[in-house]
Amino acid sequence: MSDPRLRLLSPSPASWEAHLPLGRYLVAAGEINQQQLVRALEMQAQIGAPIGEILMAEGWVDGPAVMTALSRQHGLSLINLAASPPSARLIGLKPMEFWLKRRVIPWKRQGNSLMIATSRPDLFWQVRSELEHDCPEILPVLASESDIMAAIASHFCVPLAQGAETRVAPEFSCRTWQPHRPLILLAAGLVLLAGVMIAPNGTFGLLSVAAVGSLLLFFALKLIGFVAHLLTNHHLTSPEPRPHLRVQDVRLPKVSVMVPLFRETEIAGALIRRLMKLSYPKALLDVVLVLEEHDTLTRETLENTELPQWIRVLEVPAHNGLTTKPRAMNYALDFCKGDIIGVWDAEDAPAPDQIEQVVARFATAPDDVVCLQGILDYYNPRTNWLARCFTIEYSSWFRIVLPGIARIGLVVPLGGTTLFFRRKQLEELGGWDAHNVTEDADLGVRLCRAGWRTELIDTATFEEANCRVWPWVRQRSRWLKGFMVTYLVHMRSPRRLLADLGAWRFFGFQAFFLGTLGQFLLAPVLWSFWLVLLGFSHPVATMFPSWMIYGGATLLAASEALGLFIGLAAVSRPGRRHLLLFVPTMIFYFPLGVLAAYKALGELLLKPFYWDKTQHGHEQEESLLHEAEG
Repeated sequence: MSDPRLRLLSPSPASWEAHLPLGRYLVAAGEINQQQLVRALEMQAQIGAPIGEILMAEGWVDGPAVMTALSRQHGLSLINLAASPPSARLIGLKPMEFWLKRRVIPWKRQGNSLMIATSRPDLFWQVRSELEHDCPEILPVLASESDIMAAIASHFCVPLAQGAETRVAPEFSCRTWQPHRPLILLAAGLVLLAGVMIAPNGTFGLLSVAAVGSLLLFFALKLIGFVAHLLTNHHLTSPEPRPHLRVQDVRLPKVSVMVPLFRETEIAGALIRRLMKLSYPKALLDVVLVLEEHDTLTRETLENTELPQWIRVLEVPAHNGLTTKPRAMNYALDFCKGDIIGVWDAEDAPAPDQIEQVVARFATAPDDVVCLQGILDYYNPRTNWLARCFTIEYSSWFRIVLPGIARIGLVVPLGGTTLFFRRKQLEELGGWDAHNVTEDADLGVRLCRAGWRTELIDTATFEEANCRVWPWVRQRSRWLKGFMVTYLVHMRSPRRLLADLGAWRFFGFQAFFLGTLGQFLLAPVLWSFWLVLLGFSHPVATMFPSWMIYGGATLLAASEALGLFIGLAAVSRPGRRHLLLFVPTMIFYFPLGVLAAYKALGELLLKPFYWDKTQHGHEQEESLLHEAEG
């Protein structure tokens, strides 16, 4: 059935070439003034973005006005895909990936002509050349990109949702976790309990060996990272020089940053205010707020929040009852526009020039550097003692140890935010494991197994420190459960893991995961060595030579001393020196992790994929911190 309102065009691209620049139509329609057009053209000469996207990003014109001007410029009919949906039969002409990549969708047939909805008529010749084998006469009609992508999402809802859950290869995903594996862990626990009851001294002796072994692994990892940091930094308080971004040296890419949100009612307004401070050209910035379909609380909050054109909302359809951050990001990845993909959390406050630093480093980094991890810090360290200790812990890890182990090529367990990837390699890796509750650490391992590298960059993102005891335990238990799952998944085939990583990185993998988990799960056993340092006899002193007992006690003391030195070094910079007096109290902070570790172990047996959500928006930012950091 033909539509008489459509102005059909010749299949020749020459017949729908632009006659006047888009800005002229917008000025003529009174949508913008001449000064705004001149400024937009100056910006276009620098960054190369389409003039319409620049004008919208600067807030000088809205999307409908640009679409109307494009319709006049190219002589195309402007359609409303929501009111007149595309033909489901026609969408089947090509696979889902084709429409997603080209951001077009077939709308209707009119006679022998196939009408394709596009938002970029200037690039339509590329689509036409790829479809002419399916239909000799291809004609463009104009629709907004948001409407096109919404139509694709609606038609391919089920395969997109399924794909978000299964992007990672089965051998690298915990979704193929066999039902009997938790039973094996439970059986091991029962054997341990029986050992304690039948031969308590022998069992405690074996646990003591395991505890000291795990402590030795993590001590070695921290020491290596600390030494590497010292050797590559002349002054602990002076950051490395930042790469300087000059637009004349590099073509600025489009950067997409995903911000997963779930039941966030307190954070939306503050998040938008923080993102507005970003200095990267807004026309090249694509911030995607990722919501779950059934999350009405966050949706209603955002509906009452004015969003700029470069920030958009994407809803993830419900499927199989799985609601996790990595699943949401996998879904959103297909709808991102950028060549660089980033991740921020809901409570994040990134440095204003963070995107510039990322782009500059990717432009000069070797091809095997496919991930950049920023520094994570906290904006409320003065709230209470727990917030101070949390800040010291993060400063020690992200400013001292993690940069050190990254420089010497060890596996880098990624943090969950301020991550930036080259899109091509991220898609080749399969994105994130949708079932893993520490998808970041798992991705860091898979990235390393593929032969690629992660670098730390000197740009900070400030988060809200979890400063209430039980929420802290819940958050830490999720992390530790994810570490357990990640370790078990990658150790399914130790020989293959060793071949992928090599001996040096394999050691780093074991040191991080076994060291972290062993220290918390076996902490009560480790604490028994304080008896030796206090002059008492160790419970298993008769089972081992005295040098082993004293060696374990010495290692425990050395580990605490190393943690003290790293903590002092990490917070001895401007803006953090008020924490120096609290570094010695960290010895009372980490025992909270023991409770979290056993909570994690219980969940590993009963509900390994359960995501214990951390609520944000309870604490205020400390502006002085940003000033000191800047």
